[in-house]
Amino acid sequence: MQRILSFALRGIDALPVEIECDERNGGEGKEDRSPTMSVVGLPDASVRESMHRVRAALSNCRLPTPRGQCTVNLAPADLRKEGPVYDLPIAIAVLRMQGVIGERADDRLSKFALAGELSLDGMVRPIRGATSFAAFARAHRLRGIVVPAENAPEAAAVEGIEVYGVTRLEEAVGFFNGLYELPPEPPPTTCPAPFGAALDFAEIRGQEAAKRALALAAAGGHNALLIGPAGSGKTMMARALPGILPPLSPDEALDVTRIYSSIGGVPRGAGLIRERPFRAPHHSASAAAIVGGGSVPRPGEVSLAHHGVLFLDELPEFPRVALECLREPLEDGFVTIARANGTMRFPARAMLVAAMNPSHAGGFAASASERRAQERYIGRLSGPLLDRIDMHVEVRAVGFASLHSSRPGATSLELRTRVLDARGRMECRQGRDRTNARLSGRELDRFCALEGPAQRLLEGAMRDLGLSARAYDRVRRVARTIADFDDSAATSESHIAEAIHYRILDRMRSVERSAV
Repeated sequence: MQRILSFALRGIDALPVEIECDERNGGEGKEDRSPTMSVVGLPDASVRESMHRVRAALSNCRLPTPRGQCTVNLAPADLRKEGPVYDLPIAIAVLRMQGVIGERADDRLSKFALAGELSLDGMVRPIRGATSFAAFARAHRLRGIVVPAENAPEAAAVEGIEVYGVTRLEEAVGFFNGLYELPPEPPPTTCPAPFGAALDFAEIRGQEAAKRALALAAAGGHNALLIGPAGSGKTMMARALPGILPPLSPDEALDVTRIYSSIGGVPRGAGLIRERPFRAPHHSASAAAIVGGGSVPRPGEVSLAHHGVLFLDELPEFPRVALECLREPLEDGFVTIARANGTMRFPARAMLVAAMNPSHAGGFAASASERRAQERYIGRLSGPLLDRIDMHVEVRAVGFASLHSSRPGATSLELRTRVLDARGRMECRQGRDRTNARLSGRELDRFCALEGPAQRLLEGAMRDLGLSARAYDRVRRVARTIADFDDSAATSESHIAEAIHYRILDRMRSVERSAV
C-alpha cells in the first residue's frame, strides 16, 4: 500500500488529505474479472471521475494501469473531497504501487505533497488554491510541493518551501525516480507594484472638496459614501481612488493572492498580486455574491476586495438583504459562513466606497414633494449600515465655469503624496498596518484626546444630530485622519468640524426630526 500527501481547500485554507492506494489481484479462477479502480473517503462527483481520467492518462502515456482491484482512499474519511486536485497524486500512488516509481523514491515522496488535474493525454492542468497549498506545506515542515506548472508562480509566493511545476505526468514520474531534475520555481520578484488606476484625478473637473474627502478616506482607510446628482463625477472619482492608495505590503499581497488563488483568479504566470483589488459589482448582485456563500462556500465581492476597494454604485438599488449582510464584515473585517458540514471564515477588510443619487429622480430636492421622495429614497438605507460608513460626502453638480476652466485641479500624484505622508505619521504613532479607521475606543482616547472647544463642538453635535456611540467614534477617527493629513499633532476644533461635515445624512435626519 502506498500513501501520498495532498490537500483539500476549505475557504482559503488548505487541510491535509492522505491518499492511500491498495491493489488486490483477482485470485485463482478469477482471471476473467476486469481490473477496477474505485475511490472512497467522501468524494464528490469530480473526485469519483478521477479514476477514469487517471486510467486514460496512464494508458496514453504508455504507463501501466492497475491489473486487479485498485482501491483509493482519501483520508480523513469524514472530510468531503471536491474537485480534480487529486488526479496527479492518485496516478503517482498507482505507479509507485506498480513499481514504475522505485523504492528509492519513498524518501522524496515523504517530503513532498502533490496536487494537479490530469487530462486524458497526461497533461497536468491548473488547480485552485495553490498558494494556500504551499502555505500548508510550509506549516507542516515539508520540503516542497509538486503542482501544475501554471500554478507554480503563485505557489512560489510563499517563502520557505520548494515549488516544482510539471506540465506532464511523465515529468513527475521522472522527478520522483531521480531521472529528471526539475528546476524549482523562483520566488516572485520584489519590485514594487506600479501606482496607477483607470483614471487620474486630474481628469475630473471641479469637485476639489470631494477629491479631498476621498484622499482623507484613502489616508485613514475610511468607508465613504458619495451623495450627489447624476453626472457629478462620483463614479469617476471612485475609479480614480486606487491610484492614490499606498502599495500593498508583502503580507497583504500574499493575503490577496491566497483569496484569488482559491477561486482560480490569479493571472496565469503571475506570482503575487501586487495591486490593491478594486471590485465594482452590479446593483443586482445577490447577498451570496456580495459576502460569499453557496453550497460549497466561496468568497464574495467583499472578500475579493480584501485590502482594496469595494465600490457599490447606486447603493439604494442593491437588495436590502445584501446591504445588511455587509454590516458585520465592515465592523469585524471578516465574513463567517456557516453550513451543515462546517463553518468557514473569509477575510474581508475592504474599504467600502459607495455612490448614490440623493433621490430616485437623480437630483437634490427643490420642493416639499421632492423632499418627501428624497427621504423615502434615502430611507432604503438602514441607520446601522450608515453608522458603519465613516464619511458621507456631498457632491454637487459641476458648473460650466469648472468644466470650461483650464486651471488644473488636484492630480493623483499630489493626492498620493499627501496620503503616503499621512500614513507615515500613523505608522510612527500606531504601528505598521494600523490605520485610523481601525483604532479602538481606548486608542482613540489616547491618540485623539479632545479638550476645550473641540470637545464642546463634538458634544453639541452628539446632542443636535443624535449621533450614535458608533458615529461618535467614527467622527473622532476621521478627525484624527484630517489632523494627520494636515500634519497636525493635535486634533483641533477645525478637524472635528470637518469630520462632522462628513456626516451629511445624520444632518438630514436631524432636520427631518426637527420638522416633525
